[in-house]
Amino acid sequence: MIQPHRLTPTTNPAQHIVGTRLLEMMAGAASQSERETGVVLGFLEEAEPWQLCSAQFPSKVGGKPAWLSQLNLPELPELLCEKCQLPLGFLLQVYAPIVGFERSFHRTLYVFCCRTPACYSLNDNRCFKVYRSQLPRKNDFYPYDPPPDEKPVDSRGEQHLLSSGVKLCWLCGCPGQKACSRCHSVTYCSKEHQTIDWKQRHKKECSTEASSAEGPNSFLFPEWELVTEPENLPVKDEELLDLNPLDQVECTSSELDENELESMAHHESQDSKVFQKFKKRIASDPEQVLRYHREGAPLWVSSEHVPSKADVPKCPCGASRNFEFQIMPQLLNHLKVDSPDASIDWGTVAIYTCSDSCDCGNKYSPEVIWKQDITEDRPE
Repeated sequence: MIQPHRLTPTTNPAQHIVGTRLLEMMAGAASQSERETGVVLGFLEEAEPWQLCSAQFPSKVGGKPAWLSQLNLPELPELLCEKCQLPLGFLLQVYAPIVGFERSFHRTLYVFCCRTPACYSLNDNRCFKVYRSQLPRKNDFYPYDPPPDEKPVDSRGEQHLLSSGVKLCWLCGCPGQKACSRCHSVTYCSKEHQTIDWKQRHKKECSTEASSAEGPNSFLFPEWELVTEPENLPVKDEELLDLNPLDQVECTSSELDENELESMAHHESQDSKVFQKFKKRIASDPEQVLRYHREGAPLWVSSEHVPSKADVPKCPCGASRNFEFQIMPQLLNHLKVDSPDASIDWGTVAIYTCSDSCDCGNKYSPEVIWKQDITEDRPE
């Protein structure tokens, strides 16, 4: 197996693309009995905190966002769950520059999700949001040359205040302008996050020097680095490369009218085939938590709730949105979200982005997210 690859900016932009360019860079690694699929898989690794700061252009899961652009960050009400209207939490970010696009020499996609388990109803996208940030190589925030591999002298990062002067919420790391009324030294994005932090940490530290320290934070997901390697499939399994579940569930309206019960049974059988194909495709790399294939196709877990072109709205710039990556259910095992009652859950989460990766300046552009769940009562 190829060693996971850490993505960092380089003087050669062709070396830091996440998609097919990365696979070409690693060409020849697969044996003759395997075939590269064009998909890049994401895996979790532990990393030093300084490696996950903004200046290192990380791909990561959990912790606080490592913001790319230091201005015009998404904030409330943009970062509210559309179901419960509570602030979303940071889930992950993927550093995904595009070769040949100077405007996206640096490019990161950010995914946020609700921390309220009850919001995760079947095939409901409203508890997620995704944003795209990109910068040219010459920009106002980072040096022209790539960052060194060594730990910087000042490795504290930007936990509460960005270099641009933007204040961040002490609980979630999103923009926070609401200061504690007693000490005025800590800020929050919302009253809800101030209340959580007051109970678990700040009440003991308010108006003391200890208020500058990082304390326990149950709101954040555990922090990991995302590293990548190309997906290789045995040549004998090439039929798994067909990812279109609609081809497997075609059923004419006349058949439905003729015998609805028989059609339902047929659908359940076909849906099970899609799920079995999903399991077989990931079997050789069961620890994958992300699949990246810009302009490729997702690996669906079900034949139900598959978006049509009409379901994925165009970018405000007028360009279509294409699939870029998906979040796998295996990630849930690392988020510590299991509970005896309702819990955060998904089958897969697919992210669609502007095909032109349009110029958004220093702003964060919203993109489209699609949550698909595993059909209930599915036989294993």
